[in-house]
Amino acid sequence: VPVLQTNNGPGLTGLMTIAAHLVKQAKKDQLLGSTAEEKAVVQQWLEYRVTRVDGGSSKEDTRIILKDLNIHLEDKVYLAGNIFTLADILMYYGLHHVMVDLTVQEKEKYLNVSRWFNHIQHYPGVRQHLSNVIFIKNRLYTNAH
Repeated sequence: VPVLQTNNGPGLTGLMTIAAHLVKQAKKDQLLGSTAEEKAVVQQWLEYRVTRVDGGSSKEDTRIILKDLNIHLEDKVYLAGNIFTLADILMYYGLHHVMVDLTVQEKEKYLNVSRWFNHIQHYPGVRQHLSNVIFIKNRLYTNAH
């Protein structure tokens, strides 16, 4: 469990608590959602990250997570709909080790997750030290003349 020691007061414990605190410190409150509904959806995905993604360890857990996300992202740009939030950032970091290991075929099977993940990894300031995950399959074309 992560702990953030602050200068004033006791340390903060837990991924969601620390992340929300840092968002407020940076005056980037929009990352937590603008409306009550967006805030609830962001919280929901942050909890999903902690309970399911961080808690899942088997190949079957990973498959279910990718399947759930793929369905959710079918008609959305971001996890909370059409706005980039903390949920996208933390889910990206939680899934990076999974996405790195997927084959091209697996990435194509979870096309919505792959589209979302590729978009998030190219969002300014998100990827940081993590490796770039490749999603393009090289094709050889013959000249049909």
